[in-house]
Amino acid sequence: MYTTVNEDGILNNYAAEPKVYYAEYPAIWEQRKYLIQGVFATLIVTSLVLVGFSVS
Repeated sequence: MYTTVNEDGILNNYAAEPKVYYAEYPAIWEQRKYLIQGVFATLIVTSLVLVGFSVS
């Protein structure tokens, strides 16, 4: 942890910064997984909206 002291004697603590790295492009199987998750999420939201309209 990085700590500094100002002229009044007050401590100032700084969090440790993580190493920076570049994200890698997702593999084809990960892209398919994201597509399937998106389809299921869309179906769930659509069904909730339709149920909400039908109830009201």
